[in-house]
Amino acid sequence: MPPIRVMVVDDSIVVRKIVTDVLGADPAIEVVGTAVNGKVALAKVDQLRPDVITMDIEMPEMDGIAAVRALRGAGRRTPIIMFSTLTERGASATFDALAAGADDYVTKPANVGSVQQSMESVRAQLIPRIKVLTGRPAGLPAAPAAAPRTTAPPPAPVARGARKAPAVLVVGSSTGGPDALTKVLPRLPRDFPLPVLVVQHMPPVFTTQFAARLDRLSALDVVEATAGTPIAPGTVHIAPGDFHLTVAPGAGPRRTALDQGAPENFCRPAVDVLFRSAVAAYDGAVLAVVLTGMGSDGKLGAGQVRAAGGTVVAQDQATSVVWGMPGAVTQAGHADEVVPLDRVADTVLRLAGRPSLVGARP
Repeated sequence: MPPIRVMVVDDSIVVRKIVTDVLGADPAIEVVGTAVNGKVALAKVDQLRPDVITMDIEMPEMDGIAAVRALRGAGRRTPIIMFSTLTERGASATFDALAAGADDYVTKPANVGSVQQSMESVRAQLIPRIKVLTGRPAGLPAAPAAAPRTTAPPPAPVARGARKAPAVLVVGSSTGGPDALTKVLPRLPRDFPLPVLVVQHMPPVFTTQFAARLDRLSALDVVEATAGTPIAPGTVHIAPGDFHLTVAPGAGPRRTALDQGAPENFCRPAVDVLFRSAVAAYDGAVLAVVLTGMGSDGKLGAGQVRAAGGTVVAQDQATSVVWGMPGAVTQAGHADEVVPLDRVADTVLRLAGRPSLVGARP
């Protein structure tokens, strides 16, 4: 199998050196060229024919967002992974890049203390994404490669007892999730009858910005979750970066809880943690949705949802950026319905007993 051809676009000599050295050390990857800004990248892309592009955001002459727009406007579907700073400005720019058509992002190493640590940070974040976005094994126990996009029917769901009417909607997503959530949550009307809890694999700062962005687009109130907040219809709670989001145990009105327990599936927040707590708090009356994402987080939790009488919806293979998480749920027989992204909101509304889309914010 030929190596994955990567072009590295960054105006920093140091960053280009770190990224090219890290990628060049992997036998499955070949760095075929570099560019100092988006304008140079556009001029080189025909010649280099990369399979993946890594793209800095802030660059002179043409920044990464403009370059992504130009590449997508020209019809190029080459996977693009953005390099972002772990700041409010960096987070906001990253979401603009994802909205423009970038596939994923990694955060630049900051305050790690040495070049070697910087290289390890880049290696851990970037190489699995490059491999998964090109359909290669990622080399992580919890991150199966993206399956080929086919139209083969999914496995039949595992048999279970009578389905319970849902009392809460829980959603899990990762790679490709920001765009997917932006296409699902704003379609839920103001009178949507269920409270909503969401885990999107995302670092601190980014979740704050993401919740604010979704809130501007949605009829529902979208907030970054804080501990002890009542859980009620009308509000979407987004798990904050580096914290598991759960439903607090105990009698009385249900409230959010946050903790920094051990990562699950290499993730904190983790989808499995949220799904498991929702099953316990709502006695299985849970509607769970698993959207695009790398890895298998959500598979065990989805199994618990179905076993307790809840309902599970998974995004289909053809519309997922990476069919890792929804694919793991589907292939385990835990998905009641497997639907394309543009039908997820309608499916959720139907299962929640609210089939009309009237009331969604324009």
